[in-house]
Amino acid sequence: MSEITSFLSGTGTDHRGRKLPDILQFDDDELEATHDYIQWLFPIPERSAFNFLAPVLTSGDIEELRRNPDALDNLRAAAERMLEFYRRNDRWLGVTDHNHLRISRIIRSLRLIVGHPEARRFYDAIMKRVSSTGSPVSANALAFWRRALTSA
Repeated sequence: MSEITSFLSGTGTDHRGRKLPDILQFDDDELEATHDYIQWLFPIPERSAFNFLAPVLTSGDIEELRRNPDALDNLRAAAERMLEFYRRNDRWLGVTDHNHLRISRIIRSLRLIVGHPEARRFYDAIMKRVSSTGSPVSANALAFWRRALTSA
């Protein structure tokens, strides 16, 4: 089992020794201020430009994770926790914000591992939140989110 499949299954730790439940228990301020967890909760096939210690998702990881009910449940729980965060605060609702990159990552990771319906559910919830606040997010960020939902 790879490092990322172990972590997402709930048995392993990230590069700082945190287990997935530890991160899901972060309060909103911790989620906002901590920048090295999102790559572990939502891995993608590209190396992170911000966290060089984060795993890079491989095709083997994707296959293994798709067959692992614990990992899939944990990814869904992580997506739900992040939606709670985005629903409860407005700090990310502006033309630019580091959370826009996080949202792109979450959508893409969910699509690759859990599947398009789960990624679509997250995307729709984010778009509903953006729309309800007058769509303050840049067209560029919105395009990245659409691409994360549809591109390989």
